[in-house]
Amino acid sequence: MSNTFKSIPILIGICLTLASCATASFSKYKGVGRIKQYEICSGQVPASFDGFRIAFASDFHYESRFDAKRLEGAVRALQATDADILLLGGDYRGRKGGNMEALFTALARVKTPYGTYAVMGNHERGESDSLVRRAMAHTGVRLLEHQTDTLRKGNEYILLCGICNPFDLKRNGISPTLSLRAEDFVVMLVHTPDYVEDTDVSNTDLALAGHTHGGQVSLFKRWTPAHFSKYGNRFLTGLKHNSQGIPVIITNGLGTSRKDIRLFTPSEVVLVILRQK
Repeated sequence: MSNTFKSIPILIGICLTLASCATASFSKYKGVGRIKQYEICSGQVPASFDGFRIAFASDFHYESRFDAKRLEGAVRALQATDADILLLGGDYRGRKGGNMEALFTALARVKTPYGTYAVMGNHERGESDSLVRRAMAHTGVRLLEHQTDTLRKGNEYILLCGICNPFDLKRNGISPTLSLRAEDFVVMLVHTPDYVEDTDVSNTDLALAGHTHGGQVSLFKRWTPAHFSKYGNRFLTGLKHNSQGIPVIITNGLGTSRKDIRLFTPSEVVLVILRQK
């Protein structure tokens, strides 16, 4: 046997070891790699909302790699954020099915003063769409589909806007934020970050998105074999900006799509803290 063939088992072992280390959860929440925190400073944030905490989770794909055991860890991680509001970014059911009542009943244990809001993802189609809507209704999740809601503290407020099917630009390509005032602080919840580049989202101060999974397999946050965005790796993960300079935070999400594997893309929940500039 040549030295080349002798080295193959060694290389395979090294790759498996790296994959194991790269996907291991070093957080204390089983199945959640990390709680990723951001601070967003803006002169548009009202004084009473300085320090407002937004928990954000997306791309559950329950039950895929993200199963019942990992769901418990995610609930504990979200509870630990001590958030004022919980936002959900879509893709709730796994490609092979999943118990939506169990998912949303578990998420209902995350109690926040302003409740839970959500948008749908591209996997909410047919039966999955019906099951998700029913589970949301049972657990009090407020679904925003091209709608805006007002979050108030005394006489001050911020606005939360949710986008309906951001992949269908023919029907939903006009952002609801265009009718809002520039002086208000507006958070947009949307499944895919492409929407903030595909459309005019003027008056948005912060967009929260998922869909990309961080690539699921990624090297140095630059290369990935999976292409979840038509803009390549521009909106792969983390805090980015669209061509208008509007910040968009893209989460790696919790579950997996296509293949149940992660490499150097830790699953996560996001905590955003608003600061008055």
